[in-house]
Amino acid sequence: MNYQKLDAALATALNDTQDPEEQSLAVFIHTEQILDSAATAVLESLGVSGVTSGKDIFTATLSANAISQLSEQPWVKYLKRSQQLGLVNQRKSLGSFSV
Repeated sequence: MNYQKLDAALATALNDTQDPEEQSLAVFIHTEQILDSAATAVLESLGVSGVTSGKDIFTATLSANAISQLSEQPWVKYLKRSQQLGLVNQRKSLGSFSV
């Protein structure tokens, strides 16, 4: 595992992972701009969708083992954890505020 390519949130999540084979970590994969066919094949074999020429940022839900494998690839610049976004409750009860 090349921890220099991981952001702090992803490194922490990896340490908390119980099953290294479970695909439970949503990540952004930042790569070199031009990927060769071998790099494309690695990404596709790990289940990364939308791998096309000219893209350099991909998203995927990966296992700890897959992240470790990607972190060792020379064409991967860095890996960043993607946070699950939740809906914000936009309705506020004005009656709950007191002065």
